[in-house]
Amino acid sequence: MENKDTFYKYITDGNTFKGDSITLGAAMLEGETITNAFVKVPLKTMNRHGLIAGATGTGKTKTLQVLAENLSEKGVPVLLMDIKGDLSGLAQASPGHPKIDERYAKIGLPFDAKKFPVEVMTLSEQDGVRLRATISEFGPVLISRILNVTETQAGIISVIFKYCDDNKLPLLDIKDFKKILQYATGDGKKEFEEAYGRISTASTGAILRKLIEIEQQGGDLFFGETSFDTQDLLRIDENGRGYINIIRLTDIQDKPKLFSTFMLSLLAEIYSTFPEQGDSGRPELIMFIDEAHLIFNEASDALLNQIESIVKLIRSKGVGLYFVTQNPTDVPEEVLGQLGLKVQHALRAFTAKDRKAIKLTAQNYPDTDYYDTAEILTSLGIGEALVSALDEKGKPTPLAATMMRAPMSRMDILTKSELGKLLSDSELAKKYNTEIDRESAYEMLTEKIKIAEAEEAKAKAVAEKEALKKAESKRKTTSTRRKSTRQNPLLKVLTSPTVIRSVLGILTKMIR
Repeated sequence: MENKDTFYKYITDGNTFKGDSITLGAAMLEGETITNAFVKVPLKTMNRHGLIAGATGTGKTKTLQVLAENLSEKGVPVLLMDIKGDLSGLAQASPGHPKIDERYAKIGLPFDAKKFPVEVMTLSEQDGVRLRATISEFGPVLISRILNVTETQAGIISVIFKYCDDNKLPLLDIKDFKKILQYATGDGKKEFEEAYGRISTASTGAILRKLIEIEQQGGDLFFGETSFDTQDLLRIDENGRGYINIIRLTDIQDKPKLFSTFMLSLLAEIYSTFPEQGDSGRPELIMFIDEAHLIFNEASDALLNQIESIVKLIRSKGVGLYFVTQNPTDVPEEVLGQLGLKVQHALRAFTAKDRKAIKLTAQNYPDTDYYDTAEILTSLGIGEALVSALDEKGKPTPLAATMMRAPMSRMDILTKSELGKLLSDSELAKKYNTEIDRESAYEMLTEKIKIAEAEEAKAKAVAEKEALKKAESKRKTTSTRRKSTRQNPLLKVLTSPTVIRSVLGILTKMIR
């Protein structure tokens, strides 16, 4: 290749940084790897977000694995959304393979098999550290977004939260929320109307139906205690390596409401609790969302809006979001325009629509004299990709067709016994896998209703007793009056006019 030396300088000059960086692989020209022409990503710009895209089987997940490994080695914690269930092998060292050795020789790097500190987490009943959050932690605004309610219904949810705050009723899980909704238009209707105004039964019914939809997708497992502390995502092991937190989501594809709920909670919690980082030179946390097209296809409007907002704002917290998907067009343009690192694996042009998508994809990358971007996108091999990152000044690095390095950890899942050992040794599993069901709104309102019913029954019994007493008193009085008006028969005879006249006549005669 006549321009090999020029190309080598083009790549190395554009990938030389003052600060720390991650090496993804070696640049390729005309199908040949240029040894030691390393393609790198500055650690400083990893919080500028990124995209890993490509057709099925082209190596996207392995690229994710390589990035996670290298970030961990640099002391940066990682959070992986594992939708396919094939990332747990990060916890074990690669067994090695001649093809891996061959690849590393072409790149110009030594291969060092390693395992990494891993935490396996879950939203469902799968084995792993349980991730939970309370209803109260979401707050009325986020709950309203999740449920996708009307403005009127959102107002009712705000009133519900206000009532619980005023009356010190903890809203922890779904049964708490359902109970207070029923109470507001049932036993507590008068109380609510006096303090907050009338609440429509139709509106609370609509909210309940949407709440039940989340409950049926596993929300009853997610909402509750012990609530997960996002600071536990930032742990570093005794060797200074960042923990790789893997959330098992293999059963989430048919539960879009639950996933939207979790993502909204996680992003909001991270944004509200993480401090501003400024220009720290390294990210605080990197999040990878594998099979992101499944999320964007099923995500609620609230989740999409939240992701767009978070992508724009969360990098100031030192957090980077990386989307792994089949085609860049799977990602909304508002999000795509914010992504700094782009790793594009091969695309397949089977139809006219595919060819059109490839041309659009090519336009997302910097111009270069060394490649026909649209053409090379269809000719990349497995484990090869077009890479463009941001340098330390925020400018795009030279576009390079890259032979990507292979993972240092196992490219397969953990066995059942290996997973069991990992969880038995986990401090987080001990902390979060004990379910707590303390007294909260459900129990308090149930007791309140019980006491109110008992008092009502007691008052009713007293009233009935008083009524009987009054009735008995009235009966006696009436009876007495009747008796007093009755005349003795003898007295009646003696006081009759005839008898009186006779007696008077007798007395008159006697006087005479």
